[in-house]
Amino acid sequence: MILYFVITMLRLRKAVSNLTQEQFIEGYRKSQLIDVREPKEFEAGHILGARNIPYSQFRQRHNEIRPDKPVYLYDQNTGKSSRAALFLKKKGYTQLFQLQGGFRTWTGKVKSK
Repeated sequence: MILYFVITMLRLRKAVSNLTQEQFIEGYRKSQLIDVREPKEFEAGHILGARNIPYSQFRQRHNEIRPDKPVYLYDQNTGKSSRAALFLKKKGYTQLFQLQGGFRTWTGKVKSK
């Protein structure tokens, strides 16, 4: 079990870069900002400019994300965005970033419906 977690952490470290909120803000406007939370969570509040591609639909909808541009991912914590990054890495995406701590730690601009 411990070996599994160690291997997963090493794979994650190679697949995605964790960014602080300040680093995330610097780059996400020039990239594809993807919220992998479910639609209800997204509608309750999301980072301004984000597109919602729920993790539950990610395998079917990942083609909506361009592989030639940086991809900034986030979810409530970092579990789903990490798995989404691993999936995209397998599909050949190279510029993958995620918000350290997830949306729950976000203090920037938020849009809600």
